Amino acid sequence: MKKVWIRLVAIVFFFLTLSVVPALAYDQPSVNLGFTSFVDGAPPSGPGFYFQEYLQYYTANRLEDAPAPVSNPKLDAWISLNQLVYQSDQELFWGGKWGINLMLPIVNFDTRISPLTDNGGGFGDLLIGPFLQWDPIMGKNGPIFMHRIELSVILPTGRYSANEALNPGANFFSFNPYWAGTLFITPKLTVSTRLHYLWNAKNTDPNDPRAIHNTQAGQAVHANFAVSYEVIEKKLRLGINGYALKQISSSEVDGQDVSGKEQVFAIGPGALFSFSKDTHLFFNAYFETGAQYRPEGERITLRLVHHF
Repeated sequence: MKKVWIRLVAIVFFFLTLSVVPALAYDQPSVNLGFTSFVDGAPPSGPGFYFQEYLQYYTANRLEDAPAPVSNPKLDAWISLNQLVYQSDQELFWGGKWGINLMLPIVNFDTRISPLTDNGGGFGDLLIGPFLQWDPIMGKNGPIFMHRIELSVILPTGRYSANEALNPGANFFSFNPYWAGTLFITPKLTVSTRLHYLWNAKNTDPNDPRAIHNTQAGQAVHANFAVSYEVIEKKLRLGINGYALKQISSSEVDGQDVSGKEQVFAIGPGALFSFSKDTHLFFNAYFETGAQYRPEGERITLRLVHHF
């Protein structure tokens, strides 16, 4: 969401300065990796307005496939993601009811990867996502399946300076649509997923001391997935959550392909506590593995959902 959220895109430009020719990807924006998890196929309380506040902490001390040794790298990122969702009760296409999703991150990070510099904290890039939500398919014991599609776009509105290596904003447009669904294996046991496609436009003002005119991150697919079990009726779900990202096309620098494609996998425990039918709190932890051409670390996410 994620992208939105902290951008690691600028790391690529530091690494590119280590060689004369483009030699590394390391430029995917931050997207929705671990922000969403359990019972993701529909808003929890039906049509209406929702406010969601996400707090995520990401830490990494490994930079996989870096082209040159980096002594004791350390990256800490704090993201406050503010989301307003409206779910209508009006059918638009094929039985789906229209809605709109607005998300605005506030980013702060602390990096110790000499000689990287940062642009401080600030607003990240605005996400706008029109979506279609289908009513749950019902069985004799409750819902069986529910799903949604969203056509998310990420606008380069965040704080950015080409003079700094790390910025809250990415300085390029991204198209990041997804499909989300939840299957009720039993009334208590659910499986959820959110499948994304990511396309990135060019950054025409990259941070690089050489005569580079533009960069473009490759296309990617990424997914969140979760299994949860209701241990206290209408109050508490516990489960396992994870995410994966795989870059499927090469990144480019001034139209030249860059070798190396990013990927990562993460898994960990999670919980969903419902204060009422309108207010819910998610906790999710993730431990990354199998990273290529990107940092590898851990994430912790708190997410508060309130329906008005």
